Amino acid sequence: MLNDLIKHVGTETGLTQSKARAAIGIILNAAERQASPFASAMFKELPGARTLAAKTGSEMGTATGEIARLIERTPGGRRYVASQMIRSLHNLDLGHQTISRLLPVISEYVAEHNGLEGFGHLGDLIGTDLDADAETQGSIAA
Repeated sequence: MLNDLIKHVGTETGLTQSKARAAIGIILNAAERQASPFASAMFKELPGARTLAAKTGSEMGTATGEIARLIERTPGGRRYVASQMIRSLHNLDLGHQTISRLLPVISEYVAEHNGLEGFGHLGDLIGTDLDADAETQGSIAA
């Protein structure tokens, strides 16, 4: 099933299978680090997804300790994880347009094939605390 998703992402975005696998691994790793419901649902539905996320995280040198993971779920940690995800995707030579297509393509596939709905943009992936944090900072500055 994971291989079918990788093929689909490659076809829809024009990526090679290798780059599609790496991109999905980066996205799943970032989602898992944020305790995203997206990651949990994908791990339940797609055998091999958790392993791909963990392997990708290991290759990227991401923190794995319990305290580090809690820090990554703070507003600043969420920003860091999101920016690291984008940097890692850029390191695969993916441009902004391709990166912007990844989540919708993945979302459409898992909705159709696995019944998973509601994961189509960055906010779904890493949560919405960034919006709340921005509102708080805006009201402090005012």
